[in-house]
Amino acid sequence: DLESHLQRCQQLSVTVLTDHQDLNNIELKTILNSMAPQQYRIRAKLRTYKPQKLYQSIKLHCSKCNSLREVPDGDDFDFILQGSGVTAPNPELHNTSWYDSVMWTTQDQKQRKIAIHFVKHDEMLQQPEDTLLMIEGGTLKEVWKLTRRFKCIIPVRSTEDDLELLDLSAPFLLQGNIKYYGCKQCSTPKPIKSLSSIAAEQRPSWEPTEIAQVLGIEPLQYVFIMKFTLVDGTGALNAYLFDY
Repeated sequence: DLESHLQRCQQLSVTVLTDHQDLNNIELKTILNSMAPQQYRIRAKLRTYKPQKLYQSIKLHCSKCNSLREVPDGDDFDFILQGSGVTAPNPELHNTSWYDSVMWTTQDQKQRKIAIHFVKHDEMLQQPEDTLLMIEGGTLKEVWKLTRRFKCIIPVRSTEDDLELLDLSAPFLLQGNIKYYGCKQCSTPKPIKSLSSIAAEQRPSWEPTEIAQVLGIEPLQYVFIMKFTLVDGTGALNAYLFDY
């Protein structure tokens, strides 16, 4: 794994970056005094790398505004779900022409009301592995249970007129164990009924990019970022790794 590999690199007296075999080795001080962009071959030692924990290297990146965001943890999502569950589902928004709705009350002390809306295709429900559903009032544990059975899950809440997405601090879509997030700055969320256009397609695939587009969401991409500090006795150079 990368973390143990980097530790081995630190233990070596010299790390050789082997690209550009046709170039001579250049001292770091020369590179630091040169104008970019140029290609160099260096012989240097890895002094430090950040972050120290590999999972901290994963960020969310918006290709439109070029912003970076930390990946929220499960507690953040659970807190948003609990907040949205305070408002009871609006029965007037149930069982439309493009989704069927089921609502029940939990048997615990809180007696939460949960609504699930199953999106239809050709007025029929699809197989679970092909189905997109929307959930109101569920907990994180309940949402994850649903992702194991159904293709796509969208957490929503009721307004007077339509269902709407939760705060964009929460994922706008869950597919398997992947959470899809939108950029708060670049997104202009549309009403959930915009999804009916995909449901009307001949073969709805429920691709995340298509769902994001019809919902007015600018999707964030998971990126891998690290910073390495290289030294050779003549200077120190910071090198950044950025990859999707």
